[in-house]
Amino acid sequence: MRNQARVVIIGGGIAGCSALYHLTREGWSDVMLIERDELTSGTTWHSAAQVTNFGMSQTMVGLKSHSIALYKELRDDPDYPVGYNYGDGGIRLANTEAQMDGYRHFASMAAGMGVNFEVLDAQECARRHPLISTDNLLGGLWDPTDGHIDPAQLCQALARRARLAGAEVNRHTPVTGLTQHPDSTWTVHTDKGDVRCEIVVNAGGYRCNEIGAMMAVSHPVASMEHQYFLTEDIPAIAEAGHRIPLLRCPISDYYSRQEKGGLLLGFYEQDCRTWGLDGIDPHFSNDLCPDDLDRVSDVLEGAFERMPVLMETGIREIVNGPITYTIDGAPLVGPVPGKRNAFCIIGLRAGLGEGGGHGWLLAQQIVHGEAEYDTWALDPRRFTGHATVELTALKAIEDYQNEFRFHFPHENRPAGRPMKTTPLTAVLASEGAAFGTVNGWERVEYIKPSPDFSETLGFRFNEVHDVVAAEVDAVATGVGLTEVSGFNRFELTGADVHTFLDRMICGAVPKKPGRVGLGYLLNHQGMVKAEATIATLPDSDRGGERVWYGSAAASEYHDMDWLTAHVRADEDVSIRSLTNAQTILVLAGPKARDVLQSAARGDWSRDAFPWLSLREAYVGIAPVTVLGVSFSGELAYEIHVPNENLHAAYAALCRAGEAHGLRRFGSRAVESMRLEKGFLHWKSDILTEFDPFETGLDRFVRLQKPGFVGKDALLARVDAGPRRKLVTLALECGHAPATSGASVRADGRIIGTVTSGDWGHRTGLNLAYAFVDPDLADHGSALSVDVIGEAVAAQVIAPSPYDPCFDKMRS
Repeated sequence: MRNQARVVIIGGGIAGCSALYHLTREGWSDVMLIERDELTSGTTWHSAAQVTNFGMSQTMVGLKSHSIALYKELRDDPDYPVGYNYGDGGIRLANTEAQMDGYRHFASMAAGMGVNFEVLDAQECARRHPLISTDNLLGGLWDPTDGHIDPAQLCQALARRARLAGAEVNRHTPVTGLTQHPDSTWTVHTDKGDVRCEIVVNAGGYRCNEIGAMMAVSHPVASMEHQYFLTEDIPAIAEAGHRIPLLRCPISDYYSRQEKGGLLLGFYEQDCRTWGLDGIDPHFSNDLCPDDLDRVSDVLEGAFERMPVLMETGIREIVNGPITYTIDGAPLVGPVPGKRNAFCIIGLRAGLGEGGGHGWLLAQQIVHGEAEYDTWALDPRRFTGHATVELTALKAIEDYQNEFRFHFPHENRPAGRPMKTTPLTAVLASEGAAFGTVNGWERVEYIKPSPDFSETLGFRFNEVHDVVAAEVDAVATGVGLTEVSGFNRFELTGADVHTFLDRMICGAVPKKPGRVGLGYLLNHQGMVKAEATIATLPDSDRGGERVWYGSAAASEYHDMDWLTAHVRADEDVSIRSLTNAQTILVLAGPKARDVLQSAARGDWSRDAFPWLSLREAYVGIAPVTVLGVSFSGELAYEIHVPNENLHAAYAALCRAGEAHGLRRFGSRAVESMRLEKGFLHWKSDILTEFDPFETGLDRFVRLQKPGFVGKDALLARVDAGPRRKLVTLALECGHAPATSGASVRADGRIIGTVTSGDWGHRTGLNLAYAFVDPDLADHGSALSVDVIGEAVAAQVIAPSPYDPCFDKMRS
């Protein structure tokens, strides 16, 4: 074993082997994989190994498409062919119209990635899968590429190719410790000696937290016991004359695929069980958990009803092994939060099917700093301090129980809630608030009109539509109040703060105390990395002059890593998080100034406190910092309050608002209003796949600035011209919004993708943002948008259809 390498990957399952192989494909040959036992001796060896193209986002579809293309290449390798049953086809069943709407949307989303799904009726499902009954069945989604692969052969093939490119694979070599040095390099300690390296990758599967503990980190990954069995031969399979398609059934929580002359049948039972939370036997390798078919009897009953032939079929073999889950079911692929030169590729619930793509995207991040897709859906930093193993276990159970039931828009499942709350959460609940979650924080979505009000989840406008309309009207004509919990806030201090921020932000940075501005940070490829509100606070009895950096609630770890990585050794800059210490109250509407004037001493007139101003003040008895900014397009104030004073500030505003008809509103109303105003949402409309000019952020870029991060790459991109442009669309339909990922078409050809959409209650427009081909981005261009299976006419309109001159915000 060598004692030095550029990258050391710990773990020899599909995650580690794929990462190793793809690093060599990116040109890095000085890479090493270390495995405690044999390759594939963890979860990989007992995987059901299904390879589908279905994903909940375009990123997931793209990485699965990469996996499929790679696996076909390996299958056809004459020197080391891999067993891969490609193209058996697969059906995801549905028994509700809402599920069918979802499949129509996902078919459109996949089409934008070059993947062709079909939406089938019940009879066509049965025609393609002769073993199923159509009882209680509406239809399904057909994936023609669906199949399965041999796990051991796949990993050995990837490792073989990596070795041929110069990589080293060390088996039977347990890692015993990790040491990071002051220069951010690592020493990997093993029972066969130490390896010095630049970068460490945790690919430890269900042992990922044992490796994490060596770095002093805990990953939100928990394991579940998962059972499947192999049946005896079924005559009807032989009689079918073709391989039986794969089946995934959200109605009865099971899946099946052909295995020789019988079936492999797997279960996602409601009486499920976590595994290994209190530690894993060091000798557990190539092992299984004890069989427990009693636990899956309810699911098996549903499988009998859907596939009656099973009642006459014997069981040949039972497999019960651990599989890993994260809080939201998606893997953790990317930088380890708070660590330099440390990455992970863990929590791969569907590892074999997606593993080729995961390793591909991780290798790009390691070598180039970014992947060609925006990888936020996989980023380990999308979870922050609340992401404990205990919470993950609760969410893993919930996700396991709903394995084939996708999330509907605005669906917030209950496990592990409430996790993060403010002093107002219970107060707002008593006032009728319906909550969603943002990075674990409970956040008001809307105010229920009655205690028994409930929402019908789906892809169409529902009962909440009119509730939101009333909240928007209250804000537009009077004054509204809402809480924004979990907003990310860093405090920057030091003599070089403004110089540092000027280098990090591609546009103007407010330096004068008492002023606020919006700025964008680019990555080294010239793409948009982050969005931040920059506020310079004056020297006062609350502290010396300092800068607040505010960004989306989910960006806390992401932005902290980016900022701290760019502070130079000779710069006097300190960054500390205030995210969990303060909460924002938003006061919005034409009467907002009247309410604030009644609640806070001082002159709050337009002349004394204009738009984009900042002032430290008191609301009632509560110390606050007031920012004159708006995300709704109305006159508005962000009132930042220490959490210990939050209830006092809220009560004072409510008292002051009584005379002005103050109403509560929630994030659904804000979403509608920000779309009308032309304001973008980070990681919906602001993606690392596009530069600021493609994203329509021209006014926030100053190319004449000397040397900001990403400038050279941005200049090169400007010379090359835009690949896509973000546009505002008005849709000619009133029954449903455009959903993120939906395809945009011109003359039947896909020319773009929706990033976000909703009804604009002040304009009466069904609005959407979408990245489209530049030659179709002009105002007035006639396009169409896929809305749950229907091509809806749409037109490109000017951004900010509501108050385009920003007069209301400045009033």
